[in-house]
Amino acid sequence: MSKPQSIRLGDILRVKHGFAFPGKEFSEDLNFPTLLTPGNFAVGGGFREAKPKTFSGDFPKEYELQPGDLVITMTDLSKAGDTLGLPAVVPAGRRYLHNQRIGLVEVTDPNRLSKNFLAYYLRTDLYRSYILGTASGSTVRHTSPSRIEAFDAVLPPLTEQRAIAEVLGALDDKIAANTQLAKTSDKLADSLFRHALISATYSDETFADIAKVSGGGTPSTKKPEYWDGEVPWATPTDVTALSGPYLEKTSRTISEAGLNACSSELYPAGSILMTSRATIGAFALAQVLTAVNQGFIVVQPNDPSLRFWLFHEMRSRVDEFISLANGATFLELSRGNFKKFQVRKAAPETMAAFNETAAALHNSARAALLENHSLAATRDALLPQLMSGKLQVKDAEKVLESTL
Repeated sequence: MSKPQSIRLGDILRVKHGFAFPGKEFSEDLNFPTLLTPGNFAVGGGFREAKPKTFSGDFPKEYELQPGDLVITMTDLSKAGDTLGLPAVVPAGRRYLHNQRIGLVEVTDPNRLSKNFLAYYLRTDLYRSYILGTASGSTVRHTSPSRIEAFDAVLPPLTEQRAIAEVLGALDDKIAANTQLAKTSDKLADSLFRHALISATYSDETFADIAKVSGGGTPSTKKPEYWDGEVPWATPTDVTALSGPYLEKTSRTISEAGLNACSSELYPAGSILMTSRATIGAFALAQVLTAVNQGFIVVQPNDPSLRFWLFHEMRSRVDEFISLANGATFLELSRGNFKKFQVRKAAPETMAAFNETAAALHNSARAALLENHSLAATRDALLPQLMSGKLQVKDAEKVLESTL
């Protein structure tokens, strides 16, 4: 069996810069091609959906990406460089454009390098340490094609590369299938809600009449005893980063003292969370007890059986919410204005039937996304073991058999 070889990446691939698309022709119209941005790269690697920014003008056709293209982000705004240098594979289903500060990888020696394998190799700790160690900038971190190409990679033989990519790819394929199932279930619930609205009318009741409407706050960051406790504390970023509208955990936590020192309650599972500052109208259903910062409106229905009706009612009226938002620095929808909105209601039996069906659809979607957490953990555990040779492909395949 051939041994792994140390190869300079620039000898077997090249990284191409993206195009500087003029900002004056940026759009939010989804009929135009979507600009790929650093926001489309997940922490740890891989593609993630982000709020689409499209381009309405003309552009060189060589900068239209194809499904299956391997791209690398070369700019990162986070202090830790969370996604700098990480790879993603362009998905099918939408036209994506090769934006500046995104590198497009072209494998120049396919006899020595599998592109599918590379999509995983570029997630390894050794490569990540190199990228972060050679990055420029402090507030905004940068890498470049020349730095990426200068990395010395230790690569197994091509046949083994393909086998490793197949094992890890099987897990990602299942994750993609689950993600699509969750999206389909959520969209079906939206469709059923629109159908139920045919017989609905504006009631005399407002959101303030049929639910408890609350907000959140932030404990003093100058008091370390308020932070890193056992209480989940959500920010809008926690919600906008979700694959589906189900908040299972938060990126930061606070202590009981921090909770008592801020204006957020500890909201129960089932609470409807809606972002209300800057980005207005991103939603999640809390699946755990959680506090929130000041960027949320939190709705707790007086009648829990109306939870999904209210959730979809709110989600269908974001444009109206935005129309009543104000603010000089960023738009904000006040709780006072939100409370005044009249709620559309149908006959009790219509709403009850919708809630029963919607609950089943959302439970199915949530279960699929929860399985993804387990699948991703398995993939991330196998990746370094396979790359280092500590785990043989045949042994990893046995893990797959018990997982998929």
